[in-house]
Amino acid sequence: MNESRLVKECQICSSSQLESVLFLGFVPPANAMPFIGELATEGIYYPLELLRCAHCTLVQIGFEVEQNILFPPSYPYRSSTTKILRENFADLAVESTRQLGLTGSEFVVDIGSNDGTLLQNFSNAGHRVLGIEPSDAAREANLAGIPTEQIFFSSTNAIEIRERYGSAHLVTAANVFAHMPDVNDIVRAVLVLLDEHGVFISESHYLGGLLESLQHDTIYHEHLRYYSLKSIKWLLSAHGLEIFNIRRIPTHGGSIRVYAARAGMQPVSAAVHELLESEDSSGLSDGSALLTFRRRVTNSKVALYSLLEPLLRSGLTIYGVGAPSRATTLINYLGLNDGILAGVFEVPNSKKVGRYIPGTRIPVISEDSLESCRPDFLLLLSWHIADELVGNLRSKGYRGRFIVPLPEPRIIG
Repeated sequence: MNESRLVKECQICSSSQLESVLFLGFVPPANAMPFIGELATEGIYYPLELLRCAHCTLVQIGFEVEQNILFPPSYPYRSSTTKILRENFADLAVESTRQLGLTGSEFVVDIGSNDGTLLQNFSNAGHRVLGIEPSDAAREANLAGIPTEQIFFSSTNAIEIRERYGSAHLVTAANVFAHMPDVNDIVRAVLVLLDEHGVFISESHYLGGLLESLQHDTIYHEHLRYYSLKSIKWLLSAHGLEIFNIRRIPTHGGSIRVYAARAGMQPVSAAVHELLESEDSSGLSDGSALLTFRRRVTNSKVALYSLLEPLLRSGLTIYGVGAPSRATTLINYLGLNDGILAGVFEVPNSKKVGRYIPGTRIPVISEDSLESCRPDFLLLLSWHIADELVGNLRSKGYRGRFIVPLPEPRIIG
């Protein structure tokens, strides 16, 4: 696959006019998680810097890590373990069926399909489906009855897929469209798969939501790009695709669902024009909002230190809860270690249990140990789903308090 490389030109338009927005230090890959008990050896750390293209406005990271490192066969993430994601994928299936008039006879392909959680909804509705997934999650999907090719997606294998399975009426890329290198090749590959009237639906972290909620923890090496509607419109338009509908959705703390088809095939909704105008007025388009974001990130870091300091001096125990990829950036950028966080609780079936948080010796342990550990405070590393986490943990008997790290560090409960 691609080699690790310094980004010297824009990933969309190839402009060299890249401006630094924020440098978060040298951070390990978000899922490089050694097993508990393994000796600490030299690790691989990569620069993590946010850049903005002055030409097409794309916000992107400044170092691209080889895909085999970021998404090895042992990649531990599973879509099915997060309630809000399961609900979002069910919503996507219902919404697209209604808006596109799907009958159940259409062929649906999902790029980066993980364990098949999204495609299961279409399969249940009678659609012929195919997943494309490079990690071993593909095996789990196949065992669950969702046909899945265990490959990295490209324009080369898109031709092979079309020859074997036929053209698709719907191609989806949920939470992966910002992850894949050579995004122009990915769009070309999507066009290879789509039939003449086909629709491409992508879901990605939305730059506007990232800035509004100060989600600097969503900046990690898996996420190569952070789309505004203006930048994703620039990308798709360059390949003859037209965005005809959009919707902001709550997944991952704020994402955008984008519907696109070949130009002129679908009427463009008012929602598209309204969001583009909002980006102009908010400073997203000209980049001025990014300057405010940079200052707020620094202030938030200092504020969290101030909150934690008296708790630690008093001898109170603090654990983390939830070990999403975003926790790697938060913990490493803040410099947290096992003297601050005694451990991180995860759901018992997570493949991250029994490992260390990348770049630290903080162990990830099963929530089954919550009662015996009795932490005084839980730091919500999946703070963007705080309500879901707090409710679940209260139902399991936890009576301590919670620390929400972003956007403004605070104690709740």
